[in-house]
Amino acid sequence: MLRASQRNAPLAQGKHMGLLDSMVGMLGQAAGGQNGGQGALLQVVAGLLDNNAPGGGLAGLVQQFQQGGLGDVVSSWISTGQNLPINPSQLQSVLEQHPQWAGLAQQAGLDNGQLMGQLSQMLPQVIDQMTPNGQLPGGNGTPDLGALLGGLLGR
Repeated sequence: MLRASQRNAPLAQGKHMGLLDSMVGMLGQAAGGQNGGQGALLQVVAGLLDNNAPGGGLAGLVQQFQQGGLGDVVSSWISTGQNLPINPSQLQSVLEQHPQWAGLAQQAGLDNGQLMGQLSQMLPQVIDQMTPNGQLPGGNGTPDLGALLGGLLGR
């Protein structure tokens, strides 16, 4: 769980590695401390949040949640208040509409149930950290997670 000081700290341009470190830590917790598949799961998250990828990045994902009737859930992740939980089936109902849906589980090396289980725990925290001031970042303000992860993973 994130402490209030971590949750409200602004994500400055030079602090992208802090977000990635947090994502790796969350993955370790979600996987019960096992390291397997973390890089692939990080790539899935990066693909969903990358403004240059199909789906429109964070803003596009928020729009999909709203269209899927889960706008209040994703809004809680963006706001400075408490994050509402999402269960794997709710998340799957939203992500099935995403342009990248078909290859997500295969890319992560997991079955759909495992992938949705891990993403339902991690995605709220990642979006929460990307929106420390309770607002979506502007188009240029969203970190290019795909490029950062490529560097982190040596690609």
